[in-house]
Amino acid sequence: MAAEYGADQIQVLEGLEAVRKRPGMYIGSTSERGLHHLVYEIVDNSVDEALGGFCSEINVTIHPDNSITVLDNGRGIPVGINHKTGRPALEVVFTVLHAGGKFGGGGYKVSGGLHGVGASVVNALSDWLEVQVFHEGKIYMQRYEVGKPCFDEKVIGDCDPEKTGTQVTFMADGDIFETTVYDYDTLKHRLREMAFLTKGLKITLEDEREGIQQKKEFHYEGGIKEFVAYLNKNKQPLYEKILYFEGNRNNVAVEVALQHNDTFNESVYSFVNNIVTPEGGTHLVGFRNAITKTFNDYARNNKLLKDNDQNLTGDDIREGLTAIISIKIEDPEFEGQTKQKLGNSEARGAVEGIVSEQLTYFLEQNPAIAKTICEKSILAQRAREAARKARDLTRRKTALDGGALPGKLADCSDKDPKNCEIYIVEGDSAGGSAKEARSRATQAILPLRGKILNVEKAREDRIYENAEIKAMITAFGTGIHKDFDISKLRYDKIIIMTDADVDGAHIATLMLTFIYRFMPELIKQGHVYLAKPPLYKLEKNRNVWYAYSDEELDAILSEVGRDQNNKIQRYKGLGEMDAEQLWETTMDPEKRILLRVHMNEEQEDEIDVTFDTLMGDRVEPRRQFIEENAKFVKNLDI
Repeated sequence: MAAEYGADQIQVLEGLEAVRKRPGMYIGSTSERGLHHLVYEIVDNSVDEALGGFCSEINVTIHPDNSITVLDNGRGIPVGINHKTGRPALEVVFTVLHAGGKFGGGGYKVSGGLHGVGASVVNALSDWLEVQVFHEGKIYMQRYEVGKPCFDEKVIGDCDPEKTGTQVTFMADGDIFETTVYDYDTLKHRLREMAFLTKGLKITLEDEREGIQQKKEFHYEGGIKEFVAYLNKNKQPLYEKILYFEGNRNNVAVEVALQHNDTFNESVYSFVNNIVTPEGGTHLVGFRNAITKTFNDYARNNKLLKDNDQNLTGDDIREGLTAIISIKIEDPEFEGQTKQKLGNSEARGAVEGIVSEQLTYFLEQNPAIAKTICEKSILAQRAREAARKARDLTRRKTALDGGALPGKLADCSDKDPKNCEIYIVEGDSAGGSAKEARSRATQAILPLRGKILNVEKAREDRIYENAEIKAMITAFGTGIHKDFDISKLRYDKIIIMTDADVDGAHIATLMLTFIYRFMPELIKQGHVYLAKPPLYKLEKNRNVWYAYSDEELDAILSEVGRDQNNKIQRYKGLGEMDAEQLWETTMDPEKRILLRVHMNEEQEDEIDVTFDTLMGDRVEPRRQFIEENAKFVKNLDI
């Protein structure tokens, strides 16, 4: 019988019930990412106070029970009765959706966050929440449980009459979130970013949890100029000065900072009202148009480009560029499925105009820097042309070979990419075992000889000269950079399978660097995996167990007993396994362990810094990174 669907089946969710019923609509997800978003929503309210010039300090504390406190020295949420509702303003902010000072009432000119739903959504998704407001020598307080007030707003004590601000403490609801345990590094990244984007604001993050107590302060008087310096810290800048432009046009406040370095990668990040826009938008288009036109005009006027030379492309000029574009706008309009792309047309004109004018003036005043950038761009143009010829040659060869795939690729017979996976295997001996072990219908094997090129130190033309990388590009089928087309991907899973030792880890890192720099969409869309071969084989009385970690080996030994009948083999490499063992432990979809390579687009700047540190030219940052992270390393062969 069909379920009845009439007028009475239409549900009206009162107040914050809607948020608890569909939390993903309000904070994106109930995963770890959504959990951290609760903190950002409360901090965003404090940052809005800072943007208005009313707040200079924000303190965030993770308590031992994973509750969170956010304290600021802003004006404090208004106390007293809100006459439209007849309820205290404090209660309205925390219990009514779309209540706040961000809707044209003159409270805020620009704001980040979820446009007024932040505080009430955090309250709705918390087991409990307490708010204190410091105002005119009094401390006002209210507590809520599962979104509902426990009592009316009340005065709980006195404070210094000069003291103002808001303190919010909350405990995320464990019935809603997959986890209520915060990751210090995730919060650290976002709070550092907020401090860079809000010049002069001091943000402190303290972790009080046992065994991991730590505290970090972020305070940058130089704002986004210091952000660029931070992103370039492991690179060699082409010139000392960080270019900085700011202005206000059509009610859009624009800040841009940029500096070129000697690498070949572009690291440009855009923000709207302090919120990252991973997909860019009109503000980024305005920036790119401005620098492309301005540098071409300068190069032509100063005879760095001759009359018959081609214009420099935006890619040429942005090679090795680190830049931050930060705009503040009253009514941001976002496009795209994930709302991460700015659509306001006035933002494009504002950024383009301000950057064009101020960059033109800067280049005229600093001819040495202008010449350095133009010369790097002209070299990039030549390399791009060489890469195009190499690419065309590769395509022509492929066409002549009848679409031939790399000779060493053992392809699978199923032609539906959804069913197929490719193992990138280090070394011929492991490649031989893998070819023998595989399921021929759905598993392809591409053995690589030795370590591939470190693309962090190479331009695109060098990439096409490298046989191992060329084999991967051809096998995947998507092309790279501007030619990348994910619809042509020939395998749903790209699995990097290397030895469980230092060399294997290095080879895997080289491959990930290549994929991240030239086909990042493969990682973003979840197609890249690391195979996890076992570390140990234990034989006892003709029974065999495999262990993937020291802890797992200990657990098996505890179960089977520790005695002289135990034969333990520590695998140094994949080549030590025969085909049957390799299939059983590492390739059988029913039993294997695969680690999906995940990338948080909101932390792309931090990912960039890590790749620069690990794979760049400078030794000192790498040594420092290793020293700081050595305590987390397991199963390292000495």
